[in-house]
Amino acid sequence: MDYLSFEQPIADLALEIEKCETESCDSVESVEKIRNMKQSLTDLTREIYGKLTPWETVQVARHKDRPHTTDYLSLVFDEFVELHGDKLFGDDRAMRVGFASLDRTKVMVLGHQKGRTFQDRTENFFGCAHPEGYRKAMAKMKMAEKYNLPVICLIDTPGAYPGIGAEERGQAQVIAENMYEMSRLKTPIICIVIGEGGSGGALGIGVGDRVAVMEHAYYSVISPEGCAGILWKGAEHAEKAATALKFTSKNLLQMGIVDDVITEPLGGAHRDHHKTASQMKSYLKKTLKDLVGKPHESLLEERYQRFRKIGVFDEAGELPA
Repeated sequence: MDYLSFEQPIADLALEIEKCETESCDSVESVEKIRNMKQSLTDLTREIYGKLTPWETVQVARHKDRPHTTDYLSLVFDEFVELHGDKLFGDDRAMRVGFASLDRTKVMVLGHQKGRTFQDRTENFFGCAHPEGYRKAMAKMKMAEKYNLPVICLIDTPGAYPGIGAEERGQAQVIAENMYEMSRLKTPIICIVIGEGGSGGALGIGVGDRVAVMEHAYYSVISPEGCAGILWKGAEHAEKAATALKFTSKNLLQMGIVDDVITEPLGGAHRDHHKTASQMKSYLKKTLKDLVGKPHESLLEERYQRFRKIGVFDEAGELPA
């Protein structure tokens, strides 16, 4: 297990338990001591993860062992068949799209893919999609609409790819087009932020009837480092920026940016992929049951109103003397 910096007390206690298990005999006292230590480890983990700072949440969301889109494709869905290319430029490996089954329900699944090894991450541009990735996603979503298939979007990106080639091929334009087209797609859409939800890269597949976030993921207009670079002229202020952005699951739920928070196993999704996938699957099945079969007119109107109300506020009158 790779521990994050703030998890050092957990790492120390886990190492002590491992040492005791190696050296101890099978006496009643040894077994009881190890049992108590394991209970202390659970309590300590619950305490630390119960009060994560926004910057610590970012570290958990970026953990190298956190489940990615391809992990959920194998653990949550069946019969995934990947679809390739945007029929215009190429096939972006940072965006994975295809048909799948959620139990007996046929769906179209798409999501960002970061990769684990350096080679995979390089091939996938660290989860930063190019214009062709977003065009591919939209083309397949329209195919889902044609065949009346629900769309499920898994968001995990620090942002859209910022290179010159991507800008030359219309990065901002294609993200804007995706948002517009998703707003009027006549089929249910569920969006889940599974790790990082950064900038327009997340919004490019983030317009849906239900938007959820994993408990230790974040969803923001910009990455903490990007915000720190603009406001404080240095990435070393990322922790301060993370606090100011208010992008944790609790903040997002309170502000109405997301509809639901999907709980993670104790210690984060990277500790137990199967349990995390089970939580996601339960949420998807329940939500699809609510959305499938709704008249298209109601679906589109509710989707429109959902996003229109974000940022609405009441102007206060004059302050009392």
